[in-house]
Amino acid sequence: MAQSIGGQQTESGARSGAAGDPSVWLLVGEKRGDNAQIVNLAKAVGWDFCEKKIFVKPEWVEGKPKVSPSLDHLDLSRSDELAAPWPDLVITAGRRLSSVGLWIKQASRGRTRLVMIGRPRRLLDSVDLIVVAAHYMLPPAPNVVRHDLPLMHVDPQVLETAGRQWRTRLADLPRPLTALMVGGPTGGLRFGLETARDLLEKTLATVQASGGSLYVTTSRRTPRAVVAMLREACPDWARFYEFDPDAPPGENPYHGLLALADHFVVTTDSASMMVEVVRVGRSLSIYPLAADVSAVERVLEGLGLLRPLSPRSDPLPAGGLRARAMYRIGRPTHSRDLSAIPRLLVAKGLAGWLGDGWVKPASFADEELERVAARVRGMIESLGDEARSSVDGKGRL
Repeated sequence: MAQSIGGQQTESGARSGAAGDPSVWLLVGEKRGDNAQIVNLAKAVGWDFCEKKIFVKPEWVEGKPKVSPSLDHLDLSRSDELAAPWPDLVITAGRRLSSVGLWIKQASRGRTRLVMIGRPRRLLDSVDLIVVAAHYMLPPAPNVVRHDLPLMHVDPQVLETAGRQWRTRLADLPRPLTALMVGGPTGGLRFGLETARDLLEKTLATVQASGGSLYVTTSRRTPRAVVAMLREACPDWARFYEFDPDAPPGENPYHGLLALADHFVVTTDSASMMVEVVRVGRSLSIYPLAADVSAVERVLEGLGLLRPLSPRSDPLPAGGLRARAMYRIGRPTHSRDLSAIPRLLVAKGLAGWLGDGWVKPASFADEELERVAARVRGMIESLGDEARSSVDGKGRL
């Protein structure tokens, strides 16, 4: 399953590229957005790399394992092999994969350098470089590099291929073509039937005002009840696609729409989709998901004791009632601001809020990916050739 980019694949899954080059492993999982950022950063760094596909046990697909140097949460029978010789560099993202990265660093006796995209849940000092976008709350530190937007980049070749494959399939849809990308509840954002109905109604009103057609797609986290409602409520003139993780290559219209659609509506749970739309220069309207507040908060808001938080203008602290309460009293403790990326896109003139009319996106020149990549290269190159030589050892899984 491991994929080697630019070098020969060895039995252990390690990349063998040009002599003297650092060896690089990418730990990728089941989250498309995280995987894309990992690969994009590795390509920008410029060294050959090997992708290691990691699968977790069923109970940890939605569950949250403790972050520690451990493989206990993995389905080793499905995952790519992890064995010495250990790489010089590991790049990964997310709670479940960070434990794997920490385990590799421990197995290499600390010789492997670990780069984490996103804020680690714990053991921050054990990560050599933490790469965080604007929505992560993290104090300055020598091992932290900040940037504004997620490190998304759309491969022009992928877009070109998808455009050829889907051009005929979309040819009968009147222009302008609007693509509605439906997300789901995540990280403290509410997305139920009421939200989905409002999203569809506002999107239909926008499409009908400008003319053209609509293509609706759901995602991995769209609730089944929402999928069923949207399928029933979509008008006959709209196209509808239900996300299928087992769909054959080319059946998911996402890249075809990214290549060919004129306008996009995206919900704020998907930072990766929002940024990808902006990067290809399409018009983007953002639907702001509200915080999934508790019954206690609703009562306190009704009594005027708590100010409701607007996803269009206020930070939305991740972490539940306590995090939101601490933010409201001016003592923030949250690790993530769930509305930071969409608010930033609107502030930069790269997107607008759904219902405010289509925004012609401003020119988008992003040099942050190269700046982060340079930081990674500098970290490894400063070690010298001898220090970078991979550790021999056992530990084959």
